[in-house]
Amino acid sequence: MIILNIETSTNVCSIAISENGNCIFTKIETEGMNHAALLSVFIAEGMELLRFQAKRLDAVAVSSGPGSYTGLRIGVSTAKGLCYGLDIPLIAVSTLEVLTKQALKSSGVIKTGLFCPMIDARRMEVYAAFYTSKGEIHRAIMADIIDESSYIEILENHKVYFFGNGAEKCKSTLTHSNALFLDNLFPLAENMISLAEKRFNEKQFEEVAYFEPFYLKDFYTTAPKNNI
Repeated sequence: MIILNIETSTNVCSIAISENGNCIFTKIETEGMNHAALLSVFIAEGMELLRFQAKRLDAVAVSSGPGSYTGLRIGVSTAKGLCYGLDIPLIAVSTLEVLTKQALKSSGVIKTGLFCPMIDARRMEVYAAFYTSKGEIHRAIMADIIDESSYIEILENHKVYFFGNGAEKCKSTLTHSNALFLDNLFPLAENMISLAEKRFNEKQFEEVAYFEPFYLKDFYTTAPKNNI
């Protein structure tokens, strides 16, 4: 099983090619929104490696958001084009799941805590979800406006690790002793590999013609609220 993983939901652009769950090629650019210029180059390099090894893709996995409208549009349109051209399935992976995979690798993390990836919207607004240390959903993705009472019921009962590009602005507001912050974490295609492989094995494929990612431009159509 060979899968091309594409992650463009934030200002980081990355791809990874996996073979039977192992990463055989990866490219990352962290310096700003250069996705339109870089993504096709990264993919061409990866495809050249496959051609040299006489291998072909079995599927394309793409980060489905929430995330940047521009970044996701570039990543998803590229993934769709490849799937059409090669007649292979499209797999979608939540950006917040990808972030959580990265957080679980962090040193010093207590594996009994909860993990809350946050994608920045604007002002004190974020998209967030809560996951267990096994990567299982504790609370689904929601649009949250952060204030001093946010997540208080969860924080009273669990240590929670907050991370992602929406977490930095929450440090001065989420001051509960159980609120912990992991810095400099961003979604990477390499952390999509096990998630994409699982969906492939379970045949959780998207309709290529109709699939749309979770753009941040949709924030004000989702009735944000102060969640627990």
